[in-house]
Amino acid sequence: MENTNYEKAINLITSREKFHICLGLERILKVLELLGNPQEKLNIIHVAGTNGKGSTCAILSKILTCAGYKTGLYTSPHILEYTERIKINQKDISKNDFADLITEIAVLAKINGIYLTEFELLTAAAYKHFADKETDICVIETGLGGRLDATSAISKNLLSIITSISLDHVDRLGDTIEKIAYEKAGIIKSGYPVLIGSQNKGFETVKNIANEKSSTVLTPQKSVELSYENKKNYAVYDNQKYEFNLLGLWQKENLELVFEAVNYLNQNGYEISQAAIIKALKQVSWVCRMQYIPKFNLLIDGTHNPDGARVLRQSLDYYFPETKRVWIYGSLQTKDYKKVMSTLFRQEDEVYFYNFEYPNSVPFKTLKEFVPAGLPINLRELEYLITENKQSLIIISGSFYMIGQILNSSFSYSQVIPAQ
Repeated sequence: MENTNYEKAINLITSREKFHICLGLERILKVLELLGNPQEKLNIIHVAGTNGKGSTCAILSKILTCAGYKTGLYTSPHILEYTERIKINQKDISKNDFADLITEIAVLAKINGIYLTEFELLTAAAYKHFADKETDICVIETGLGGRLDATSAISKNLLSIITSISLDHVDRLGDTIEKIAYEKAGIIKSGYPVLIGSQNKGFETVKNIANEKSSTVLTPQKSVELSYENKKNYAVYDNQKYEFNLLGLWQKENLELVFEAVNYLNQNGYEISQAAIIKALKQVSWVCRMQYIPKFNLLIDGTHNPDGARVLRQSLDYYFPETKRVWIYGSLQTKDYKKVMSTLFRQEDEVYFYNFEYPNSVPFKTLKEFVPAGLPINLRELEYLITENKQSLIIISGSFYMIGQILNSSFSYSQVIPAQ
Protein backbone atom coordinates (compact mmCIF):
# COMPACT_ATOMS: atom_id res chain seq x y z
CA MET A 1 0.00 0.00 0.00
CA GLU A 2 2.88 2.37 0.79
CA ASN A 3 4.28 2.10 -2.73
CA THR A 4 0.84 2.57 -4.28
CA ASN A 5 0.18 5.73 -2.26
CA TYR A 6 3.68 7.00 -3.04
CA GLU A 7 3.18 6.44 -6.77
CA LYS A 8 -0.10 8.34 -6.59
CA ALA A 9 1.67 11.21 -4.80
CA ILE A 10 4.40 11.30 -7.45
CA ASN A 11 1.73 11.40 -10.14
CA LEU A 12 0.14 14.36 -8.35
CA ILE A 13 3.48 16.18 -8.40
CA THR A 14 4.57 15.35 -11.91
CA SER A 15 1.15 16.15 -13.38
CA ARG A 16 1.82 19.77 -12.41
CA GLU A 17 4.06 20.39 -15.46
CA LYS A 18 7.54 19.47 -14.38
CA PHE A 19 9.27 22.51 -15.80
CA HIS A 20 6.56 24.98 -14.84
CA ILE A 21 7.90 27.62 -12.50
CA CYS A 22 5.67 30.43 -11.32
CA LEU A 23 7.56 32.65 -8.88
CA GLY A 24 5.53 34.38 -6.19
CA LEU A 25 4.42 33.84 -2.60
CA GLU A 26 0.67 34.39 -2.78
CA ARG A 27 -0.30 30.76 -3.47
CA ILE A 28 1.98 29.08 -0.96
CA LEU A 29 1.14 31.58 1.76
CA LYS A 30 -2.55 30.75 1.30
CA VAL A 31 -2.02 27.01 1.59
CA LEU A 32 0.39 27.34 4.52
CA GLU A 33 -2.22 29.41 6.34
CA LEU A 34 -4.77 26.64 5.78
CA LEU A 35 -2.21 24.23 7.26
CA GLY A 36 -1.83 26.39 10.38
CA ASN A 37 1.35 28.18 9.25
CA PRO A 38 3.79 25.40 10.20
CA GLN A 39 6.72 27.41 8.83
CA GLU A 40 6.32 29.94 11.65
CA LYS A 41 6.92 27.22 14.26
CA LEU A 42 10.40 26.46 12.89
CA ASN A 43 13.88 27.77 13.64
CA ILE A 44 15.23 28.27 10.14
CA ILE A 45 18.61 28.89 8.57
CA HIS A 46 17.76 29.99 5.04
CA VAL A 47 20.37 29.57 2.28
CA ALA A 48 20.41 31.13 -1.19
CA GLY A 49 23.08 31.49 -3.86
CA THR A 50 23.97 30.47 -7.40
CA ASN A 51 26.53 27.82 -6.54
CA GLY A 52 27.49 26.14 -3.28
CA LYS A 53 24.21 26.47 -1.44
CA GLY A 54 23.48 22.74 -1.48
CA SER A 55 26.91 21.82 -0.12
CA THR A 56 26.67 24.54 2.51
CA CYS A 57 23.29 23.18 3.63
CA ALA A 58 24.60 19.61 3.73
CA ILE A 59 27.65 20.52 5.84
CA LEU A 60 25.76 22.74 8.25
CA SER A 61 22.92 20.27 8.77
CA LYS A 62 25.40 17.46 9.39
CA ILE A 63 27.19 19.54 12.04
CA LEU A 64 23.90 20.36 13.76
CA THR A 65 22.86 16.71 13.72
CA CYS A 66 26.21 15.65 15.20
CA ALA A 67 25.74 18.34 17.86
CA GLY A 68 22.56 16.57 18.97
CA TYR A 69 19.92 18.78 17.37
CA LYS A 70 16.95 17.31 15.54
CA THR A 71 17.74 18.92 12.20
CA GLY A 72 15.48 19.32 9.19
CA LEU A 73 17.08 19.68 5.74
CA TYR A 74 15.23 20.74 2.59
CA THR A 75 17.15 20.76 -0.70
CA SER A 76 16.64 20.37 -4.43
CA PRO A 77 16.80 18.81 -6.91
CA HIS A 78 16.67 15.12 -6.05
CA ILE A 79 18.68 12.51 -7.90
CA LEU A 80 16.47 9.41 -7.72
CA GLU A 81 13.54 9.95 -5.37
CA TYR A 82 11.56 13.01 -4.33
CA THR A 83 11.93 11.87 -0.72
CA GLU A 84 15.63 12.86 -0.88
CA ARG A 85 14.58 16.51 -0.70
CA ILE A 86 13.10 16.33 2.81
CA LYS A 87 15.34 14.91 5.53
CA ILE A 88 15.56 14.87 9.31
CA ASN A 89 19.00 14.06 10.71
CA GLN A 90 20.17 13.08 7.20
CA LYS A 91 17.41 10.47 6.84
CA ASP A 92 14.93 10.85 3.98
CA ILE A 93 11.27 11.26 4.79
CA SER A 94 9.50 7.90 4.50
CA LYS A 95 7.55 7.27 1.32
CA ASN A 96 4.43 6.78 3.43
CA ASP A 97 4.77 10.14 5.22
CA PHE A 98 5.63 11.82 1.94
CA ALA A 99 2.57 10.38 0.21
CA ASP A 100 0.27 11.40 3.07
CA LEU A 101 1.58 14.97 3.10
CA ILE A 102 1.48 15.49 -0.66
CA THR A 103 -2.04 14.08 -0.91
CA GLU A 104 -3.32 16.15 2.02
CA ILE A 105 -1.86 19.40 0.69
CA ALA A 106 -2.91 18.78 -2.92
CA VAL A 107 -6.51 18.09 -1.88
CA LEU A 108 -6.57 21.10 0.44
CA ALA A 109 -5.26 23.34 -2.32
CA LYS A 110 -7.73 22.00 -4.87
CA ILE A 111 -10.86 22.46 -2.76
CA ASN A 112 -9.76 26.01 -1.98
CA GLY A 113 -9.02 26.86 -5.62
CA ILE A 114 -5.27 27.25 -5.09
CA TYR A 115 -2.98 26.12 -7.92
CA LEU A 116 0.37 24.99 -6.54
CA THR A 117 3.43 24.35 -8.67
CA GLU A 118 5.53 21.27 -8.01
CA PHE A 119 8.05 23.17 -5.91
CA GLU A 120 5.36 24.96 -3.88
CA LEU A 121 3.70 21.66 -3.06
CA LEU A 122 7.02 20.13 -1.98
CA THR A 123 7.95 23.18 0.09
CA ALA A 124 4.63 23.17 1.93
CA ALA A 125 5.12 19.45 2.62
CA ALA A 126 8.62 20.07 3.98
CA TYR A 127 7.50 22.85 6.33
CA LYS A 128 4.58 20.79 7.64
CA HIS A 129 6.74 17.68 8.09
CA PHE A 130 9.41 19.57 10.03
CA ALA A 131 6.76 21.18 12.26
CA ASP A 132 4.91 17.89 12.82
CA LYS A 133 8.14 16.15 13.82
CA GLU A 134 9.09 19.04 16.15
CA THR A 135 12.54 19.68 14.74
CA ASP A 136 14.96 21.84 16.73
CA ILE A 137 16.37 23.63 13.72
CA CYS A 138 15.96 23.50 9.93
CA VAL A 139 18.36 24.25 7.09
CA ILE A 140 16.37 25.35 4.05
CA GLU A 141 17.80 25.75 0.55
CA THR A 142 16.02 28.05 -1.88
CA GLY A 143 14.91 26.61 -5.19
CA LEU A 144 15.25 29.55 -7.59
CA GLY A 145 16.32 33.06 -6.62
CA GLY A 146 15.10 33.93 -3.16
CA ARG A 147 12.79 36.93 -3.02
CA LEU A 148 9.85 35.15 -4.67
CA ASP A 149 10.97 31.58 -3.99
CA ALA A 150 8.40 29.41 -2.19
CA THR A 151 10.81 28.80 0.69
CA SER A 152 10.64 32.54 1.48
CA ALA A 153 7.10 32.20 2.83
CA ILE A 154 8.46 32.84 6.34
CA SER A 155 8.38 35.99 8.45
CA LYS A 156 11.56 35.30 10.42
CA ASN A 157 14.64 33.14 10.48
CA LEU A 158 17.67 32.53 12.65
CA LEU A 159 20.06 33.48 9.89
CA SER A 160 20.18 34.00 6.14
CA ILE A 161 23.23 32.72 4.28
CA ILE A 162 24.10 33.76 0.74
CA THR A 163 26.69 31.68 -1.09
CA SER A 164 28.54 32.41 -4.33
CA ILE A 165 26.57 34.54 -6.81
CA SER A 166 27.08 34.33 -10.57
CA LEU A 167 25.01 34.42 -13.75
CA ASP A 168 22.41 31.65 -13.95
CA HIS A 169 18.66 31.59 -14.64
CA VAL A 170 19.12 35.00 -16.27
CA ASP A 171 15.72 34.70 -17.95
CA ARG A 172 14.04 34.78 -14.54
CA LEU A 173 16.47 36.50 -12.18
CA GLY A 174 18.07 39.14 -14.40
CA ASP A 175 21.10 39.42 -16.63
CA THR A 176 23.50 41.16 -14.24
CA ILE A 177 25.13 40.19 -10.96
CA GLU A 178 23.35 43.07 -9.27
CA LYS A 179 19.91 41.93 -10.41
CA ILE A 180 20.57 38.34 -9.38
CA ALA A 181 22.01 39.43 -6.01
CA TYR A 182 18.86 41.51 -5.44
CA GLU A 183 16.73 38.37 -5.90
CA LYS A 184 18.98 36.26 -3.65
CA ALA A 185 18.96 38.94 -0.96
CA GLY A 186 15.18 38.66 -0.87
CA ILE A 187 15.59 35.92 1.75
CA ILE A 188 16.82 38.50 4.28
CA LYS A 189 14.21 39.13 6.97
CA SER A 190 13.93 42.49 8.70
CA GLY A 191 15.97 42.54 11.87
CA TYR A 192 17.55 39.13 11.29
CA PRO A 193 21.20 38.77 10.23
CA VAL A 194 22.60 37.72 6.88
CA LEU A 195 25.94 35.96 6.37
CA ILE A 196 27.85 36.50 3.12
CA GLY A 197 31.50 36.39 2.07
CA SER A 198 33.07 39.82 1.59
CA GLN A 199 34.49 38.66 -1.77
CA ASN A 200 31.08 37.60 -3.05
CA LYS A 201 30.32 39.36 -6.36
CA GLY A 202 26.95 40.39 -4.98
CA PHE A 203 28.24 41.65 -1.63
CA GLU A 204 27.48 45.37 -2.10
CA THR A 205 23.94 44.71 -3.32
CA VAL A 206 23.25 42.34 -0.43
CA LYS A 207 24.74 44.78 2.09
CA ASN A 208 22.54 47.63 0.82
CA ILE A 209 19.39 45.53 1.08
CA ALA A 210 20.37 44.32 4.55
CA ASN A 211 20.83 47.93 5.67
CA GLU A 212 17.37 48.81 4.35
CA LYS A 213 15.95 45.96 6.44
CA SER A 214 17.96 46.85 9.57
CA SER A 215 19.67 43.47 9.31
CA THR A 216 23.21 42.88 10.49
CA VAL A 217 25.68 41.75 7.82
CA LEU A 218 28.02 39.00 9.02
CA THR A 219 31.15 37.98 7.10
CA PRO A 220 33.58 35.12 7.73
CA GLN A 221 36.29 36.35 10.08
CA LYS A 222 38.79 33.55 9.43
CA SER A 223 39.84 31.76 6.28
CA VAL A 224 39.86 28.06 5.46
CA GLU A 225 42.71 26.32 3.68
CA LEU A 226 42.25 23.02 1.87
CA SER A 227 44.85 20.34 1.29
CA TYR A 228 44.91 16.93 -0.37
CA GLU A 229 47.40 14.50 1.13
CA ASN A 230 47.76 10.77 0.45
CA LYS A 231 44.35 10.76 -1.25
CA LYS A 232 42.69 12.34 1.80
CA ASN A 233 41.11 15.75 1.89
CA TYR A 234 41.66 18.19 4.76
CA ALA A 235 40.44 21.61 5.81
CA VAL A 236 42.37 23.88 8.17
CA TYR A 237 40.47 26.51 10.15
CA ASP A 238 41.67 28.47 13.17
CA ASN A 239 44.77 26.25 13.48
CA GLN A 240 42.62 23.10 13.61
CA LYS A 241 43.04 20.48 10.88
CA TYR A 242 39.88 18.57 9.95
CA GLU A 243 39.53 15.53 7.74
CA PHE A 244 36.93 16.65 5.21
CA ASN A 245 34.88 14.28 3.10
CA LEU A 246 33.85 16.68 0.31
CA LEU A 247 36.15 17.34 -2.64
CA GLY A 248 36.11 20.63 -4.52
CA LEU A 249 38.17 23.80 -4.18
CA TRP A 250 34.91 25.79 -3.95
CA GLN A 251 34.29 24.15 -0.58
CA LYS A 252 36.75 26.64 0.89
CA GLU A 253 34.18 29.46 0.57
CA ASN A 254 31.34 27.21 1.71
CA LEU A 255 33.28 26.09 4.79
CA GLU A 256 34.14 29.66 5.72
CA LEU A 257 30.42 30.45 5.74
CA VAL A 258 29.63 27.29 7.71
CA PHE A 259 32.25 27.97 10.39
CA GLU A 260 31.02 31.54 10.79
CA ALA A 261 27.42 30.30 11.02
CA VAL A 262 28.49 27.86 13.75
CA ASN A 263 30.22 30.67 15.62
CA TYR A 264 27.05 32.75 15.38
CA LEU A 265 24.88 29.91 16.63
CA ASN A 266 27.23 29.22 19.54
CA GLN A 267 26.90 32.88 20.54
CA ASN A 268 23.11 32.75 20.34
CA GLY A 269 21.93 29.89 22.49
CA TYR A 270 23.17 26.82 20.63
CA GLU A 271 25.96 24.49 21.73
CA ILE A 272 28.07 23.03 18.96
CA SER A 273 31.25 21.33 20.14
CA GLN A 274 34.57 20.78 18.37
CA ALA A 275 33.87 17.05 18.55
CA ALA A 276 30.62 17.52 16.62
CA ILE A 277 32.40 19.53 13.92
CA ILE A 278 35.22 16.99 13.60
CA LYS A 279 32.77 14.10 13.27
CA ALA A 280 30.52 15.95 10.81
CA LEU A 281 33.25 17.08 8.42
CA LYS A 282 34.71 13.58 8.31
CA GLN A 283 31.35 11.99 7.52
CA VAL A 284 29.42 14.57 5.49
CA SER A 285 28.34 13.50 2.02
CA TRP A 286 26.65 15.32 -0.82
CA VAL A 287 25.66 12.88 -3.52
CA CYS A 288 26.63 13.66 -7.13
CA ARG A 289 28.45 16.88 -6.28
CA MET A 290 32.09 16.16 -7.13
CA GLN A 291 31.53 12.75 -5.63
CA TYR A 292 34.48 10.46 -6.29
CA ILE A 293 34.03 6.68 -6.30
CA PRO A 294 37.54 5.14 -6.13
CA LYS A 295 36.34 1.63 -7.03
CA PHE A 296 35.55 2.76 -10.58
CA ASN A 297 37.80 5.85 -10.75
CA LEU A 298 34.50 7.64 -11.37
CA LEU A 299 33.51 11.19 -10.48
CA ILE A 300 29.94 12.50 -10.61
CA ASP A 301 29.12 16.19 -10.51
CA GLY A 302 25.98 18.02 -11.60
CA THR A 303 27.75 21.10 -12.95
CA HIS A 304 25.36 22.97 -15.22
CA ASN A 305 26.38 26.65 -15.31
CA PRO A 306 29.60 28.41 -16.40
CA ASP A 307 30.77 29.40 -12.92
CA GLY A 308 30.24 25.87 -11.65
CA ALA A 309 32.17 24.57 -14.67
CA ARG A 310 35.04 26.93 -13.91
CA VAL A 311 35.49 25.73 -10.34
CA LEU A 312 35.01 22.08 -11.33
CA ARG A 313 37.77 22.42 -13.92
CA GLN A 314 40.07 24.05 -11.34
CA SER A 315 39.33 21.26 -8.87
CA LEU A 316 39.98 18.52 -11.41
CA ASP A 317 43.30 20.15 -12.29
CA TYR A 318 44.15 20.19 -8.57
CA TYR A 319 43.05 16.70 -7.51
CA PHE A 320 43.65 14.77 -10.75
CA PRO A 321 46.26 16.77 -12.71
CA GLU A 322 47.86 13.94 -14.70
CA THR A 323 44.93 11.56 -15.14
CA LYS A 324 43.31 11.05 -18.53
CA ARG A 325 39.71 12.33 -18.47
CA VAL A 326 36.71 10.71 -20.10
CA TRP A 327 33.55 12.83 -20.02
CA ILE A 328 29.91 11.75 -20.11
CA TYR A 329 27.95 14.96 -20.62
CA GLY A 330 24.37 16.08 -21.20
CA SER A 331 22.53 19.35 -20.69
CA LEU A 332 19.21 21.14 -20.76
CA GLN A 333 18.65 23.80 -23.41
CA THR A 334 17.99 26.37 -20.68
CA LYS A 335 21.65 26.23 -19.64
CA ASP A 336 24.69 27.90 -21.24
CA TYR A 337 26.03 24.53 -22.31
CA LYS A 338 28.39 26.00 -24.94
CA LYS A 339 30.33 27.93 -22.33
CA VAL A 340 30.17 25.04 -19.87
CA MET A 341 31.69 22.64 -22.40
CA SER A 342 34.39 25.07 -23.52
CA THR A 343 35.38 25.47 -19.87
CA LEU A 344 35.33 21.81 -18.89
CA PHE A 345 36.86 19.95 -21.80
CA ARG A 346 40.56 19.93 -22.63
CA GLN A 347 41.75 19.18 -26.15
CA GLU A 348 43.15 15.80 -25.07
CA ASP A 349 39.97 14.71 -23.22
CA GLU A 350 37.66 11.99 -24.52
CA VAL A 351 34.07 13.28 -24.68
CA TYR A 352 30.81 11.33 -24.91
CA PHE A 353 27.31 12.76 -25.05
CA TYR A 354 24.45 10.90 -23.38
CA ASN A 355 21.04 11.44 -24.95
CA PHE A 356 18.66 11.45 -21.99
CA GLU A 357 14.90 11.58 -22.29
CA TYR A 358 13.68 14.80 -20.78
CA PRO A 359 11.89 17.94 -21.96
CA ASN A 360 14.40 20.55 -23.13
CA SER A 361 17.38 18.19 -23.19
CA VAL A 362 19.96 19.16 -25.81
CA PRO A 363 20.14 16.58 -28.63
CA PHE A 364 23.43 14.95 -29.54
CA LYS A 365 23.62 16.66 -32.93
CA THR A 366 23.48 20.09 -31.31
CA LEU A 367 26.19 19.30 -28.75
CA LYS A 368 28.42 17.84 -31.47
CA GLU A 369 28.29 21.14 -33.36
CA PHE A 370 30.35 22.65 -30.56
CA VAL A 371 32.51 19.60 -29.80
CA PRO A 372 33.01 17.83 -33.13
CA ALA A 373 35.12 15.09 -31.53
CA GLY A 374 32.29 14.15 -29.16
CA LEU A 375 30.66 10.74 -29.57
CA PRO A 376 27.22 9.42 -28.61
CA ILE A 377 27.07 6.80 -25.87
CA ASN A 378 24.23 4.57 -24.75
CA LEU A 379 23.64 3.01 -21.36
CA ARG A 380 25.14 -0.38 -22.19
CA GLU A 381 28.32 1.23 -23.52
CA LEU A 382 28.50 3.46 -20.45
CA GLU A 383 28.14 0.48 -18.09
CA TYR A 384 30.97 -1.28 -19.88
CA LEU A 385 33.13 1.82 -19.84
CA ILE A 386 32.70 2.26 -16.08
CA THR A 387 33.11 -1.37 -15.03
CA GLU A 388 36.07 -2.11 -17.30
CA ASN A 389 37.87 1.18 -16.71
CA LYS A 390 41.41 0.78 -15.41
CA GLN A 391 43.18 4.11 -15.67
CA SER A 392 41.05 6.99 -16.97
CA LEU A 393 39.04 9.28 -14.71
CA ILE A 394 35.45 8.98 -15.90
CA ILE A 395 33.39 12.10 -15.20
CA ILE A 396 29.61 12.11 -15.45
CA SER A 397 28.57 15.76 -15.50
CA GLY A 398 25.91 18.20 -16.61
CA SER A 399 22.20 17.89 -15.92
CA PHE A 400 21.08 16.34 -12.64
CA TYR A 401 18.16 14.89 -14.59
CA MET A 402 20.60 13.02 -16.84
CA ILE A 403 22.60 11.79 -13.84
CA GLY A 404 19.41 10.57 -12.18
CA GLN A 405 18.39 8.62 -15.29
CA ILE A 406 21.81 6.96 -15.51
CA LEU A 407 21.87 5.98 -11.84
CA ASN A 408 18.22 4.89 -11.90
CA SER A 409 18.89 2.48 -14.75
CA SER A 410 19.71 -1.21 -14.71
CA PHE A 411 23.22 -0.17 -13.74
CA SER A 412 21.97 0.30 -10.24
CA TYR A 413 22.58 3.21 -7.92
CA SER A 414 23.96 0.90 -5.24
CA GLN A 415 26.66 -0.37 -7.60
CA VAL A 416 28.09 3.10 -8.02
CA ILE A 417 27.18 5.14 -4.95
CA PRO A 418 28.26 3.63 -1.61
CA ALA A 419 25.73 3.51 1.24
CA GLN A 420 25.43 6.82 3.07
